[in-house]
Amino acid sequence: MGDTIFGKIIRREIPADIVYEDDEIIGFRDVNPQAPVHVLFIPRKPIATLNDATADDATLLGKLLLACAGYAKREGFAEQGYRTVINCNEHGGQTVYHIHVHLLAGRSLHWPPG
Repeated sequence: MGDTIFGKIIRREIPADIVYEDDEIIGFRDVNPQAPVHVLFIPRKPIATLNDATADDATLLGKLLLACAGYAKREGFAEQGYRTVINCNEHGGQTVYHIHVHLLAGRSLHWPPG
């Protein structure tokens, strides 16, 4: 996998509005939000797509989702609700090839989106 904008955020080469950080995960506000709350949670470990994750990544993937839930609780919108999304490859809507979870909240989110 080549370097991505997310790698540059992890290395602090470009600015981001970071709202969560631990040894393995960073969460930052999306620059093109699709909801009042739109935060991306990424692992520091570069994994291009969900298809590239292995059994060895299971704990890390679980930590990504728990980081989302913890953030939702801390920010006070967990009970009202939120959506988490992982896009995979071109037809799945993935544009940055570093696995990431979109956390969307702050309004009613209908399915299908639109």
